[in-house]
Amino acid sequence: MSNVKSSRQTRILAELVNTPSLRVAELAQQLDVSTETIRRDLDALTELGLLNRTYGGAIRRLSSEPPVHERHNLFIAERGRIAAAVLPLITSAKVLIIGSGATTVHVAQRIAAQMQDVTVIAHSFGVAQALAVNRTIKILMLPGSYNADEDTMLGAHTVAFLNNLYADTAILGASGLGNDGPSDALLETGAVYTAMVARAARTLVVADHSKFSLVFPARYAAWRQINHLVTDEPPEGALLKALQENHVAIEPVST
Repeated sequence: MSNVKSSRQTRILAELVNTPSLRVAELAQQLDVSTETIRRDLDALTELGLLNRTYGGAIRRLSSEPPVHERHNLFIAERGRIAAAVLPLITSAKVLIIGSGATTVHVAQRIAAQMQDVTVIAHSFGVAQALAVNRTIKILMLPGSYNADEDTMLGAHTVAFLNNLYADTAILGASGLGNDGPSDALLETGAVYTAMVARAARTLVVADHSKFSLVFPARYAAWRQINHLVTDEPPEGALLKALQENHVAIEPVST
């Protein structure tokens, strides 16, 4: 995706944060492009599960995103770069908590390839499987109720078990990065992530630029609780201001 196209689509998603619905003609005028270009952008964002098309425009879906097995096929190169940027931040860690999601699986793959003798607390089977190739890594799988769409364990038992643990660093994904914090599409996942943040000395959020300015039902932390955001493009506008005001380190990734 070109930088211009990516930036335009990010602006479209940002508009949907404060506006319930968008019209093609208004977007075309605002972004100074043709209505056909806007329609193609809206179609592409619909395929990614980030909004719903309507007659003459679009509305954003607040409460859902594609299942994790579909998300694995999106933003593959970007997630790989994000994962590579995480490793220098955790070289001294001995106990990690890793959340579920497509990006965290990329991070787990990097950890398995480059780290040794660490303990990882996980609730995602995808993360556990990625780590399992390295026999020096101890994996502690959290209990709970299995969610097939996310391939992960969720629920009260997951949170209760977490509350007896402690880690150097939590590495969490997000469905959206709003001005007041990262959020997830599933309330149950949000509850687990909140517990993970509480049980770690510091927290890294790993998310690609398509999550910028999106808001989902379960905000799992305020930005003041997050130490690092590792992403593939620099955020702008209100999101950037919120990150700076809360002293969140924005980690660049190499292209």
